[in-house]
Amino acid sequence: MLRSLDIRDVLIIDHLSLEFAPGLNVLTGETGAGKSILLDALGFVLGWRGRAELVRAGAAQGEVTAEFDLPAGHAARAVLAAAGFPDPDELILRRVNTADGRKTAYINDRRVSGEVLRELSDTLVELHGQHDDRGLLNPRGHRNLLDDFAGVDLTAARAAWRAQSAARDALMQATAALERAQVEEDYLRHAVAELDKLAPEQGEEATLDAKRRMMQGAAKIRADIQRAYAGLTDGGEATLREAMRWLEGASDRANGQLDAPLAALGRALIELGDAQAGVESCLRQLDFNPSELDAMEERLFAIRALARKHGVLADDLGGFADGLRLRLAAIDGGAAGIAKLEQTLAEAQRSFQREAMALTKARRAAAQRLDRAMAAELAPLKMERAVFTTEVSLGEQGPEGVDAVQFTVATNPGAPAGALNKIASGGELSRFLLALKVCLTGDTPGLTLIFDEIDRGVGGATADAVGRRLKSLAGQAQVLVVTHSPQVAALGGHHWRVEKRVVKGQTLSTVVPLNPDERIEEIGRMLSGDSVTEAAREAARALLG
Repeated sequence: MLRSLDIRDVLIIDHLSLEFAPGLNVLTGETGAGKSILLDALGFVLGWRGRAELVRAGAAQGEVTAEFDLPAGHAARAVLAAAGFPDPDELILRRVNTADGRKTAYINDRRVSGEVLRELSDTLVELHGQHDDRGLLNPRGHRNLLDDFAGVDLTAARAAWRAQSAARDALMQATAALERAQVEEDYLRHAVAELDKLAPEQGEEATLDAKRRMMQGAAKIRADIQRAYAGLTDGGEATLREAMRWLEGASDRANGQLDAPLAALGRALIELGDAQAGVESCLRQLDFNPSELDAMEERLFAIRALARKHGVLADDLGGFADGLRLRLAAIDGGAAGIAKLEQTLAEAQRSFQREAMALTKARRAAAQRLDRAMAAELAPLKMERAVFTTEVSLGEQGPEGVDAVQFTVATNPGAPAGALNKIASGGELSRFLLALKVCLTGDTPGLTLIFDEIDRGVGGATADAVGRRLKSLAGQAQVLVVTHSPQVAALGGHHWRVEKRVVKGQTLSTVVPLNPDERIEEIGRMLSGDSVTEAAREAARALLG
């Protein structure tokens, strides 16, 4: 509920502070007195799009502050929580417009973006008038209004739509991937066969290269190694053993002086044996068939050529081959995978259709209830012959089902039905919108409804009927009505008059709360014009009851 509105230096308002109350609040005043400025100021602090420049001439900035009470369960609490605000019992919105056009918004003294402010304002205030394009007259919003009236839960349908979309995307991606893979299938099969035939191993290139180099140099070094081997085996060992026998025969008479030399010769014989074995092994490795070198070179060159062909290192050919095999496997198993994805999509589509059909059924039932409720509301508004119909038809598929919803009216029996704003006259449209709002409001807690001259074009008993429906609506939600109708004004629980005054040559607008006697004068003015007669006062007293 809107508790207060404080306006400073906005258009022709220097400073205005208003305290609102529950129930039906009416604002009256002569044409041009500034009633629309109040709505402009309220729309500004709520983040609505409106006039570009609001700052009063000569002022540095304009500022509007609105204070709201938030009952338990109010939708604004969820918006505040999502924006990181603590859970408050009261809400203060403040917005500043500087003379150079900069706008700054605050929620409970914390600066916020205009987007958060507008999202929050949608839960606080609804504005309706004959030219209402924010809600009831816009067919694009009719389905949401009907869903709110029906109390349908869209969670399952939205989840089914997401699952269907995900399944369709997966199928499209798999089909495209298979088509791309099939284009290169011949290449893949040839490449894999070529790699499988060669079967290169990790590190094989380096091993082959080392062996090749050794074989190429073997002819040059083999003769020298052979001569060295002959020297080690032909004379070296025999000479050492002969020396050891002579020394061993003399060691007993040398008083130990030959022990060390004998030990050294023993070690030398061991080392000599190791040397002979190593040289012999080397000779065996150097002993190869020339055709072996040719075969080794042929394989080495084949490995390197295949690596260059595929643009990878020789040691990476094995992993590259594995990747090609995976792509071939995807092709070979692609048809089965596509079939499985098609089955998943079909199941997701059936699930979405079930949820959509359930929504359609709930919406059609709710449409009948809304049409009956509208018929009951239109009768007291002197439109008992009008027919309101909620049309539920097949529309574009989406996360909220497959239905298109539109509110249509026929103002007279036998007349063709059409859109609200195309068929109804000004006075009729006002009453249609009021009846529709009464039906749709339900038990929404803490909602402030503003009706801007919604009673325009009606008078007499019809105006009284409009006022009584507004009063009835005010029993469920706070209602603010800008009106020129004395019948409506007389039914208000709280009454303000908007008026202009000239102060030091400057025109300013102000709002004055009216006491019972002042209400009689104001309603009398609305009945008779500038000159309030005693008869007008009596008529005003009769209206006020």
